[in-house]
Amino acid sequence: MSGHSKWATTKRQKAIVDAKRGAAFTKIGNQIAIAARAGADPTMNPSLAMVLEKARKANMPKANIERAIARAADKNAAALIEETYEAYGPAGIGLIIEIATDNKNRTMPEVRNALSKNGGRMADPGSVMFQFARKGVIFIEDKGEDALMTALDAGAEDANETEDGIEIITEPTDLMKVRKNLIDAGLNVDSAELKYLPNNTVEVSEVDAEKVDKLLDAVDDLDDVINVFTNAA
Repeated sequence: MSGHSKWATTKRQKAIVDAKRGAAFTKIGNQIAIAARAGADPTMNPSLAMVLEKARKANMPKANIERAIARAADKNAAALIEETYEAYGPAGIGLIIEIATDNKNRTMPEVRNALSKNGGRMADPGSVMFQFARKGVIFIEDKGEDALMTALDAGAEDANETEDGIEIITEPTDLMKVRKNLIDAGLNVDSAELKYLPNNTVEVSEVDAEKVDKLLDAVDDLDDVINVFTNAA
C-alpha cells in the first residue's frame, strides 16, 4: 500500500512539474510569435534572438519553437496582443504585469480575479508605472573585478556582482549592443531581457511577504501573463 502511495505521489508531482513546464513553453511561445512579427531570422531580429535564447535555456522543444515562429506569419492564427497592466498588492506594493493574449476580454478578468483573491487590485494607468524604469538586464556567469570592468567597458550603465555571477543594467536601446560586446569579450552571457526595475523598493513585513509571494504566484500562473515585476524589497 505504501508503495502505491509513493507512486501516486510521484505521479502527482510529475504532473505538476509537467504542467508548469508546459505553461512556461506556452508563455515563451507567445513571446516568440510576437517577436517573429519583425522577421523570422534571429540574426536580423534582436528581439527574436533574445526570446530564442530564453527558449533554449528552458529546454523548449525545437518543434514548439518552429511552430511559434510560423504562427507569426499565419494570417489565420488569432492575433496576439501585448499589454501592460498596473496593480497594487499587499502593503501597497506596486506591480507591473506584462501579458500576451489573443483575447483581452478573457485575460483582464483573469488577472483582476487573481489580484482580488490575493489582496491586490488593478490600478489606473500611470499610477504605478512612474515607480519603475524600463531597463535592459543581462546576467553573466563570470565573476571578479576583471569581469566587472569588462562589463562596464562594454557599455553597461551599472554592474553588480551576485552569488552566481554579475547582473548588468543597460538602457533598453543598448541591450543587444552590450550583449554582443560581452560575448565578443569572451564573457558567458546567461540571459538578456528587458525588465521594469523599481526606482525604490518597499520594505514589507514577514507576514506581508508571504502574501506578496502568494499573489505573485497566482498572477504568474496565468497562461497569458508573461512577466510580473514588483517594487517589494
